[in-house]
Amino acid sequence: MSGALPGGAGSRLVGADADGDDQAVEAALRPKDLGEFVGQERVREQLDLVLKAARQRGGTADHVLLSGAPGLGKTTLSMIIAAEMGAPIRITSGPAIQHAGDLAAILSSLAEGEVLFLDEIHRMSRPAEEMLYMAMEDFRVDVIVGKGPGATAIPLELPPFTLVGATTRAGLLPPPLRDRFGFTGHMEFYAPAELERVIHRSARLLEVTIEPEGAAEIAGRSRGTPRIANRLLRRVRDYAQVKADGVITREIAGSALAVYDVDGRGLDRLDRAVLSALLKLFGGGPVGLSTLAVAVGEERETVEEVAEPFLVREGLLARTPRGRIGTPAAWEHLGLTPPQRGTGGGQSGLFEA
Repeated sequence: MSGALPGGAGSRLVGADADGDDQAVEAALRPKDLGEFVGQERVREQLDLVLKAARQRGGTADHVLLSGAPGLGKTTLSMIIAAEMGAPIRITSGPAIQHAGDLAAILSSLAEGEVLFLDEIHRMSRPAEEMLYMAMEDFRVDVIVGKGPGATAIPLELPPFTLVGATTRAGLLPPPLRDRFGFTGHMEFYAPAELERVIHRSARLLEVTIEPEGAAEIAGRSRGTPRIANRLLRRVRDYAQVKADGVITREIAGSALAVYDVDGRGLDRLDRAVLSALLKLFGGGPVGLSTLAVAVGEERETVEEVAEPFLVREGLLARTPRGRIGTPAAWEHLGLTPPQRGTGGGQSGLFEA
């Protein structure tokens, strides 16, 4: 059942996670300082004060926690923090640190003032997490030598450093870890006007000619996420290069994204398959998640974690105690007529999870 849907979770053009191609292109498109960074006005303003104050004191910046959905710029901001402080940056991730020794090896090799970027910090192992408490607060770790009754703890002093933690699930961070960050910034989804600025900037760097209406068309389908906007821009650029004169207009952008199954609201084939099954097969619900997943040929987790968040945020799908239901906006988006109350949806409550 996994991956049965073409264009599904494994290869989504509108997926917010970065693949190898995205990482390579993002490196060239990333802004180098806070002045170039588009959007997140409140976080930028607050972070600018934190960094300027640290530079004036001649010390390291406070530890920073950045939370928010994938693709909103957490990694980019971490690199900007290092650049603004004139410090090197070390990049790792929570899943890569499974033992306290892994973290101790990284911390002991940091230079004074270095920025340590820890992505998906909520997925770090508990022993490493507990070691990080002392490292963040006292710039010291205790390295355990030996086993059993003869084991001894050797204190290891660390140079002052700045930890930048990034998480998509801030609620999973334990309070003792969350409280040790001096600054916490939550990254919001971007407004279409902000995404247009991102697209125009990326188009200049990619040497692509794009009209304002073309940028607006791409921005409207980018799900509020700069990473998706840049990915769609690259695919539209390819279409414009092959099928037209290379200039991205509204018509070219619309035609290109139709080829890639991205509709006017940013829904792709998986999103529409979920909505279509919910409305056509189950009369708009309520229907259980497992039943809905079987209907679209995907795993339960794929529907719940990949498709549903955006559909809920767009007001097209709602989660209720009885199951998933389609909203009036979903019927309108798919051009369908909802059944009369007490007819089409009357039996839908029988579909269990």
